[in-house]
Amino acid sequence: MPEPTTTVPYSLTRLGVVMTPEPGDPLEAMGVFNPGSGRTPDGRLYLLPRMVADGNVSRVGFAEVILQDGVPVGVERQGVVLAPDQGWERGASNAGVEDPRVTWVPALGVHVMTYVAFGPLGPRLALAVSDDLQQWRRLGPVQFTYQPDLDTDLCLFPNKDAVFFPEPVPDPDGHLCFAMLHRPMWDLGWLRPGEIVHLPAGVTDPRPGIWISYVPVDLALADVRALTRPERHTLVALPEHAFEDLKIGAGPPPIRVDEGWLLIHHGVVGHIPDGFDPTTQQVEYAAGAMLLDADDPSRVIARTDTPILAPETADERTGIVANVVFPTAIESIDGVRYVFYGMADAKIGVARLDHTAPDHAEPDHA
Repeated sequence: MPEPTTTVPYSLTRLGVVMTPEPGDPLEAMGVFNPGSGRTPDGRLYLLPRMVADGNVSRVGFAEVILQDGVPVGVERQGVVLAPDQGWERGASNAGVEDPRVTWVPALGVHVMTYVAFGPLGPRLALAVSDDLQQWRRLGPVQFTYQPDLDTDLCLFPNKDAVFFPEPVPDPDGHLCFAMLHRPMWDLGWLRPGEIVHLPAGVTDPRPGIWISYVPVDLALADVRALTRPERHTLVALPEHAFEDLKIGAGPPPIRVDEGWLLIHHGVVGHIPDGFDPTTQQVEYAAGAMLLDADDPSRVIARTDTPILAPETADERTGIVANVVFPTAIESIDGVRYVFYGMADAKIGVARLDHTAPDHAEPDHA
């Protein structure tokens, strides 16, 4: 099997800030960032931002995107659509529904939201679905099916950065499945001091990377709750390049392009102390890109060795967590794709996604 190349013919061009915390709103006191996105049945475009109140308590908001000459320039807030109302989304001194990624899945007729429930045992993945982006039905925490050949139980570990593909894809055996990318973390020392790092069989690098898990199409069509019980867990990619030295994670929903599946991801360098307090981190988050094989999306066929967007502006360098570019949503407007991203865990920016290969006409699959 050939090694991945570093040629991913896509680039990001920053366009500006589209959402900043509203002065005086206690629900946004610690920032608005890392949004999901989608269109309501009438075609209107919305962001679902992570809104953070004092104490690092997160909710998911609802804000219509304002366009100027077809380009996102701002938002109009329309309230909160998800809050940490369930016991498993709240700990003794923490709570939150964080970093929503929203994928419209036509075969299921619903938007699928993956989010991080910051509950009693730290960050765990959870799912919710909606047909209008406003009313969400929780499917519950993700319960990874036990897989003996991994010699571990993925349900033991904190997990973040999850997102679904928008259409069924082949699993490693060629069976069509709904698939979720996610990022388990193997160090349990934060929960049990002195506990060793538990790596799955065949994995020797303890740094968090991107995994894929699958749900057979027939099971999800029969009962959408099957999405919470993914199986066939497979490693997709580990940190490889300088801008990914600490860890990598998935970004917006993958988009189908001529070359395969385009995944915008993030890479992290710097220092992250034990625990989950973002204000203690000394890091830099930057955006990269991968191409996944259309016939086997667990296989990387190309990835960038340098970022396609790194923190450079004041809004990206100064905030709750400095030096962060964190892409989480992608939408097509009049045939042009735009990526929405968190800026220093404080604001939301937008960048235009361009195909950089010369003389190449690409159909719009978004």
